[in-house]
Amino acid sequence: MAGKFVIGKVDEGFRFDLKAVNGEIILSSQPYSSLAACKKGIESIRANAPIAPVEDQTIEGFTTEKNPKFEVYEYRNGDYRFRLKAKNGELIGSGERYKSKAGCKNGIESVKKNSVEAIVVEEKN
Repeated sequence: MAGKFVIGKVDEGFRFDLKAVNGEIILSSQPYSSLAACKKGIESIRANAPIAPVEDQTIEGFTTEKNPKFEVYEYRNGDYRFRLKAKNGELIGSGERYKSKAGCKNGIESVKKNSVEAIVVEEKN
């Protein structure tokens, strides 16, 4: 079984969530102005996520990685989040909030694993 990209309509256009096999959202996109652009975003995740290194911005003096990359950072209240940036530095997706850095890194591994074979589903509004 594979995860799935779920495309939905929003006020700004379209956006997608990558869901793991268990239905949990592991990554959400920014809004796209068109369905075609949203689908290009999904293809960018498929191409970039499996090869992207992790830049842990919570470590003092962290090593800056080249794009594409996952960035791990501390969010409000000490939670952790990650974002995936494309080769051009554009943000293509963000993870949910995690209580621990280990959980956040597990989320990244889940994106790497699920994004490649995930099916694409368009929600009917």
